[in-house]
Amino acid sequence: MQHLEALYNRMDQRLEQFGSLVKTLQSALNEDTTRLELISHDLEEGIRTLRLLPLSTIFNLFPRMVRDLARQEGKQVELTIAGGDTRADKRILEEMKDPLMHILRNAVDHGIELPAEREQQGKPATATIHLRGYQTPTSIVLEVKDDGRGLDLEKIKQTALKKGLCREDDLATLSPSQIQSLIFTPGFSTCPLVTEVSGRGVGLDVVQTQVEKLKGHIQVESIPSQGCTIRIHLGLTLATMHVLIVALNQIPYAIPVEFVQTTCLVKREDIFTLEGRETIVHDDRPLSVAYLSDLLELPGQSSLPTGSLPCIILQVGQERLGLFVDTLVDEQDVVLKPQSQLLKRVRNVSGATILGTGEVCMILNPQDLIKSVWQRGSAVEHFQADMRNPARPTVLLVEDSIATRTQEKRILEAAGYEVITAVDGMDGYNKLRSRPFDAVISDVQMPHLDGLELTTRIRQHQDYDEMPIILVTSLASDDDKRRGAEAGANAYITKGSFNQEILLTTLQRLI
Repeated sequence: MQHLEALYNRMDQRLEQFGSLVKTLQSALNEDTTRLELISHDLEEGIRTLRLLPLSTIFNLFPRMVRDLARQEGKQVELTIAGGDTRADKRILEEMKDPLMHILRNAVDHGIELPAEREQQGKPATATIHLRGYQTPTSIVLEVKDDGRGLDLEKIKQTALKKGLCREDDLATLSPSQIQSLIFTPGFSTCPLVTEVSGRGVGLDVVQTQVEKLKGHIQVESIPSQGCTIRIHLGLTLATMHVLIVALNQIPYAIPVEFVQTTCLVKREDIFTLEGRETIVHDDRPLSVAYLSDLLELPGQSSLPTGSLPCIILQVGQERLGLFVDTLVDEQDVVLKPQSQLLKRVRNVSGATILGTGEVCMILNPQDLIKSVWQRGSAVEHFQADMRNPARPTVLLVEDSIATRTQEKRILEAAGYEVITAVDGMDGYNKLRSRPFDAVISDVQMPHLDGLELTTRIRQHQDYDEMPIILVTSLASDDDKRRGAEAGANAYITKGSFNQEILLTTLQRLI
């Protein structure tokens, strides 16, 4: 009996020692984990800091350029620079040099008046352009501000109507900030003359495309006769992003937190219709709302269910939008995955990431979502008219061979398509900019501008991101097909195995 008690006491002591040892090991493990997290964080910050350069790296390139342009235009302009010490990702600096240069060129050429005109308006003869960079908690901001003539809203609207960029009834529903944003539309220019300074075939739409490529957005403010301010908001880093995870049909989607103003619950009875769009009142102002599933063209609710819905209030510049989702999941930092070369750009989507659960998650583009609501509203408004007058799909056929062009045109017209022909790539590009098309069919080997260059140029414009492009050519090697895909073509058909059924089936599938 005494022997058993001794064994029991010894076992109890060993268990106590074992428990104490486990606690010691657990404490040491926690300390090691904390230390590793700190080291990992320091390494991450160190690597991120290595990629940072001061904005003065590119800002210092502009004073001489502005001075030379002003002298060439017969104007007096002083460029002031602030915030050159602000540091930004090296890639941001590399990618933003040309867009900033183009904005400054436009300011000198279009925004600044001649000295005599400025004096008549009571302004100093010497105009001032302020170039400033600064950092907010969520972004790097590049600001170009001038004291010139500002943006003429009426002139912008007239130009948009004249060039077919917008319908008159659509313009009536746009806010002043949305009208100002039309200057970034492909093909837009209020200047009747092409100048060496700013009319070199590169419009402000290319500036917007470059900014969106960097996951940023542009904000425009203008007061007539007082000047114009353009602010470019860019992420602090291009490697990671802080996002809000939401769910639709149990599938996760990510929205950058910097564009989320707030979230709330909305009751069915609080929703009403204003100018053909579902609307709620938020902060004592009307706010357009939409189902995220509708904007992404996913299966979802066709009408609001009873009860309350989670609503995300997005704000991009001065534009706001409420998005209905199924569930608000979490906030987290995610690593951005580079977009595949096969996907040049997907509407409403800016990238992708892999969550900690291993799920692939699309990162949504708030700017595109807001644009989709306005386009969707216009489509609803004109739906009845479109049903009464169904239009034939219009195809742009670009082919330098008369025989091939005639044959393909007859095939397409017999299938019910309206066909507009172009004799080479440059002719095709000019015709594409003059009117809307549903698809482009092009040869590759052509004078002036070949099919690959034409495809690349089309894909540079955001409005043509979803334009179906089919290349029909005698070049049949795998390298040729790869170059076609890299340029942005949706399909590649070789003339050696040409079959009209293949062409028509491919076209029908893409449209």
